[in-house]
Amino acid sequence: MATAESELNELFAIPPATELPPDVLGELRSILRLHSISPQELLYKWESYTMKMGSEQTKLDSETARAFKKDLQEMLERDSRGKAHLRSIDMRGAFATPRSVAKGDNVFGMLDGIVPNTPVPQRTNGSTKRKSAFETPAVPKFNKADGMSSPSDARTNGTTSLGFSQRQNAGQLVETLNEHLPVCQAPIAPPAESRIKLTANTDLKKFSYKPMAMHLSEASEVLDDRIDEFQSLVQAYHSLEDSAFGNAANQATSEIVAVGRIASESMEGKLNASSLMLETSRRTGAGLRIPLKVESISHEFFPGQIVAVRGINASGLYFSVNEVLEMPLLPPAASLPSTLDALNERLGLDEDNSESAAHAVNVLVTSGPYTADDNLAFEPLNTLCEKAAEVCADVLVMVGPILDLEHPLVASGDFELPDDPGIQPDQATLNDVFRILVGKPLRNLVVQVPNITIILVPSVRDAVNKHVSWPQEQFDKKVLGLPKQAKVVTNPVTISLNEIVVGISAQDVLDDLRREEVKVGIPKENSILARLPRHLIQQRHFFPLFPPADRKSLLKTGTEEGIATGMPLDVSYLKLGEWLNVRPDLLITPSSLSPFAKVVESVLVVNPGPLSKRKGPGTYAQLSIHPRKVTEDERDGERAGGTMVGHHLFDRARVDVVRI
Repeated sequence: MATAESELNELFAIPPATELPPDVLGELRSILRLHSISPQELLYKWESYTMKMGSEQTKLDSETARAFKKDLQEMLERDSRGKAHLRSIDMRGAFATPRSVAKGDNVFGMLDGIVPNTPVPQRTNGSTKRKSAFETPAVPKFNKADGMSSPSDARTNGTTSLGFSQRQNAGQLVETLNEHLPVCQAPIAPPAESRIKLTANTDLKKFSYKPMAMHLSEASEVLDDRIDEFQSLVQAYHSLEDSAFGNAANQATSEIVAVGRIASESMEGKLNASSLMLETSRRTGAGLRIPLKVESISHEFFPGQIVAVRGINASGLYFSVNEVLEMPLLPPAASLPSTLDALNERLGLDEDNSESAAHAVNVLVTSGPYTADDNLAFEPLNTLCEKAAEVCADVLVMVGPILDLEHPLVASGDFELPDDPGIQPDQATLNDVFRILVGKPLRNLVVQVPNITIILVPSVRDAVNKHVSWPQEQFDKKVLGLPKQAKVVTNPVTISLNEIVVGISAQDVLDDLRREEVKVGIPKENSILARLPRHLIQQRHFFPLFPPADRKSLLKTGTEEGIATGMPLDVSYLKLGEWLNVRPDLLITPSSLSPFAKVVESVLVVNPGPLSKRKGPGTYAQLSIHPRKVTEDERDGERAGGTMVGHHLFDRARVDVVRI
């Protein structure tokens, strides 16, 4: 029990405190006994509970600990009642009397495919059939006078959510980074020309590949090459000789450095400290795997992570790790002072650096979904566009899913479109849905702010993108009726907004890493929201996790099967997700975790949160990016030898996470 207490204190105590109050510790120990779970599992349940209740208001004390305990007990009871109900239904169904056969039907589908011209009923999950058989008939689905309404039987899990217009705390700040910097001021009139120079640092044409057509040999080579590349980087960074490296799977009495990929001993279950294995490349270790013993170190691991470990394999049965070598980071982004002067002049900044809040670049960052689960009115998106027009935003970044294929109404097709003269009702497609419901507010926005730059990043959950795997090609701009100010890019993508290097990926990699991460010893970084982005920076990749998280472990969705889309990963093209030359100044990583803005390894990491949650409004991020002032010394340095200077975005950007 002393071990459990120390682990609870380590996981739940908030620095500078090192121990929990006795009453709180007692409640947590009681939960461990009642539910037979580990302290680490309890931490995951607590994080889910705080996200549900609102993490900014939920603090761990005796009262919230008791409420947390009660919530877990109620959840357990609901699951038990649900399982018992399903068992009773299954027993009744097993001995049910066949109903009379109507014309064209057959008993229990036994004639399917045997008798010619027998109608074949649609195959659905049995529980779904039984559920729909007892549902209350829905009222008419669509009222033309209300614009875009929704069916009354939309899935709400037994609770009624307030309408978007009745939301509370609209415009409230959830979190602010660099509060000392002023918020950019909206100009009296929209600028005559765009203040943003947009450049794609990614070769977008490479993403137009044929998805899900990879060969095993190609995928294996891509994975092997990544290990070999990191070995070269580690060797140069730590100044190691070739003789220092070896095969971790070979029995030897001397200490070596081995570079490989973290893998799990079993294909099922979650990775843990006892199931850690190191997978070598074919060049360095014949592709063999060897178990790792990591009791003597402190580090965080996850499947797919490339690591360099120093240790010994004396028995031939396992590799005992004495040290995990630090991975070299990419250099920060930099530009010539003359380039920065030209860009500052575009913003209206004089050479004497007399700056005001009007010179700041206004960037709005959002991620999907963009409408609640019970309707397709896209009210959050319309409100966002009104906000962008009000503040005269320079850039609007929209990360998918935009038209979410996991949305209950999109998945079922049980909705109607407003009247549109260009669409025949019986010939409408999802592209038409996007053009009417999403394209219209964007077209209205560019009328009010003609020089705004709108950046659309797709997601594997977007219903209008035929490229279903990651990495993913861009939207078809022409088919979706997007205005010329809209720029469609790939997922992931690295772009430049003026001098600022921005990395964006629509995949929720932070939540996947949170589920799969294994902490050994005392973590170097206690904040999980700072630790998870550091994995991306150290691995130089937008999605370093391999294999992706199991779809069945993700949240239930509105699809008929209730299984999330997950991460269809095209391994042969994983290199398209790598960071090539520099660390981005701004890393946009949308996630279901609490929205945040943090500086990690000089990278400004922003999670804007979803613009719309399943039952209510969400959040977005507003960035006020002030110009990078150039000093005379820096100009003299360029004249002398062409010295480049860092962008230091983390010092000059104010980030506000705002409720929509």
